[in-house]
Amino acid sequence: MPPTRVIIDTDPGIDDALALILAFASPELSVEAITTVAGNVPVAQAARNACLLLEVADPHPRPPVAKGAAHPLIRPLRTAEDYHGEDGLGELSRFKTGEGMPRYPEPQQLLATQPAPALIAELISAAPGEMALICLGPLTNLAMAIQATPTQMAKVKEIIIMGGAIQAPGNVTPGAEFNLHTDPEAARLVFTSGLPITLVPLDVTQRIMLRTELIDAVVRHIDSRVTQFVRDTTERLFGVEQGRAGCAAIPLHDPLAVGVAIDPSLVTRRPLHVEVETGNGPSRGMTIADRRQIKEEWKQTPNLQVCMEVDAGRFMALFLERICRPLA
Repeated sequence: MPPTRVIIDTDPGIDDALALILAFASPELSVEAITTVAGNVPVAQAARNACLLLEVADPHPRPPVAKGAAHPLIRPLRTAEDYHGEDGLGELSRFKTGEGMPRYPEPQQLLATQPAPALIAELISAAPGEMALICLGPLTNLAMAIQATPTQMAKVKEIIIMGGAIQAPGNVTPGAEFNLHTDPEAARLVFTSGLPITLVPLDVTQRIMLRTELIDAVVRHIDSRVTQFVRDTTERLFGVEQGRAGCAAIPLHDPLAVGVAIDPSLVTRRPLHVEVETGNGPSRGMTIADRRQIKEEWKQTPNLQVCMEVDAGRFMALFLERICRPLA
């Protein structure tokens, strides 16, 4: 089978970076473009980080990188540098070569001239029914593309969204997941668009934990640019998680969304009607799914396919195998 053509919309972010590495290392996918959005870091830093990832992974051909929305549709931006580090990638400026030079110099790739929403719509329209979109950050770019060019966006093959929490607790508030909490208005617009959407919520992503012992046992013994980057970008975050949750383990939220595109059988999906709370109180950004045990005709029509179960062991084996592959 030919690889699935994908656009990855992202706000790198450490787990976004690991997701991009997984995508580049997977022959099942052809990454046609990377678009960036403000979320974990401001959008300019997100674009810079995406370009850095291209230099680390060095895929052939290199996809274009387009900068997108600098803030949510109507709200001020609240980033997550306290979690991901000042640069969003674990503060990589700490690392030097033996000669004292930066291990990760500033990337040289130029950005695409088009803004991200326009590039997303153009690529999808040019390949009707062939292009999938994987969204790893707030849904601002996607919402803007749907608002501006609904006919073009209707040609998308599938939209895979990492976001939300159906039965699991939130990770930024007790009830809300970060991506949807950052721009709930964009998420509501996307969820009501009628487009084919698969949601990858915390219910499954928090079952995929990358532990420091795995890095030591597997990744540390492979000498490549990619494995060096994986060790460097996760080092600080293991300490953050140890202090915050008492365990040096990182949930692989965004890599699992890419995994769903690589191998849909990794997850079990359930059709559900899901709404996003856009109020300003403690429920902001919550995903409310109709899980009532009543006849289907009494429920609202499902608008999403929601991943509710995951083969965690099989996904982790895939992830480790791909990141440890020698560079071509």
